[in-house]
Amino acid sequence: MSHINYKNERLHFNNICVSTLTNKIKTPFYLYSEDILRANYLEFFQEAQHAGLNNPLVCFAMKSNPNRALVKILSALGSGADIVSIGEMKRALEAGIPGEKIVFSGVGKTEQEISEAFKLCPKGIQSFNIESIEELEMINMIAKKHKKIARICFRLNPVVKPKTHRFISTGNKTHKFGILKEDIFKSLKSKKLWTNAKVVGLSVHIGSQLLDLKATKKAIQTLCEVALECKQDIEFLDVGGGLGVDYHPDETKKLPKIKDYMDMVASQIEKHFHAKSPLRPRIVFEPGRRIIAKSGIFVMSVIRTKISDENRFMIVDGGMNDFMRPSLYEAYHHLSPLKKTKSNLVPTNVVGPICETSDCFASNRLMPDLKPKERLALLDAGAYGYSMGSNYNLRGRPAEYLLTTKKALKLINKEQNYQSLS
Repeated sequence: MSHINYKNERLHFNNICVSTLTNKIKTPFYLYSEDILRANYLEFFQEAQHAGLNNPLVCFAMKSNPNRALVKILSALGSGADIVSIGEMKRALEAGIPGEKIVFSGVGKTEQEISEAFKLCPKGIQSFNIESIEELEMINMIAKKHKKIARICFRLNPVVKPKTHRFISTGNKTHKFGILKEDIFKSLKSKKLWTNAKVVGLSVHIGSQLLDLKATKKAIQTLCEVALECKQDIEFLDVGGGLGVDYHPDETKKLPKIKDYMDMVASQIEKHFHAKSPLRPRIVFEPGRRIIAKSGIFVMSVIRTKISDENRFMIVDGGMNDFMRPSLYEAYHHLSPLKKTKSNLVPTNVVGPICETSDCFASNRLMPDLKPKERLALLDAGAYGYSMGSNYNLRGRPAEYLLTTKKALKLINKEQNYQSLS
């Protein structure tokens, strides 16, 4: 991991000693690197350009991390936003992302949200990515009330089975996401659905934490085929997001390089669309995790170690309410002490204070014997960390800090106190 390593037995994040930087900060807390965030976004965007993809638009998946300061950094770099709620739309607009760079996804857009979207963006958004004919009917009706023409992108369900956790797989007909191609063709024949709406694009998103691109490759082929069969002069093809990161050391060799991914996307579009149509639609992406995950760590302190027969529990002050991925997906995240110790590594369950057995960051992980108040960092915590947090057990959510490009430490979201809890 080039962004994180030990120097003089101290953990360094983006070449900065974490303990020196944060030794007076109350744990738990999130720490992000502006340099890493910028580098990740620019690599993604520039590799899309280098692959020859037409006028690429990178719409950051707001659900992965909607922190104001972080979204502002991405906005300044030219990022768009992939949103799934009106709250995320407001955050994107506040950060300076224009409406024409926003794609509104999600299966459960309400009448109120759609109506508010028209009000917030009177010039329109990039598209409403619709996920059912019923949703299209509602958007068309609301657009008529507002005397607008809604820009519609069909989210195609390509009926593929990507290799990922079943809770974050979204591309099969057993999932709630997307529209089957037969239903897309059916809706295009119904004139009453299009009085105040027009098709501008077609999208596909088959899941998250994707390390094997076979299903993605097939999905993009299907996307191109359906786009041609629709016989619409579409403005863009949206290939979604979902590219994974190497949380576990074993995943490093499997991890697709951004360049290889972009070359694959370009090859599929050239073969299955450009070769058969004079249209050259814009290519839209919806990455989240690949942009933000490695830009953040979650720092905790040891409360105590408990020995129960042959079981060893290292109890830390961060909990599943602060960082849910291990509890929800049994996801692996590396745990690194801020200071290296020479103590022997022993099988340890690293657990939080929440009253749930699933409040566990690692099971039987080889860990050193850390003493109370010693600190450790959970790595690659930038995506789906704070954004999935809660106040379970009436715990205030942790603070978030940013390590700026000038190596300064900046508070970007203060810790919640009891008075701020509902």
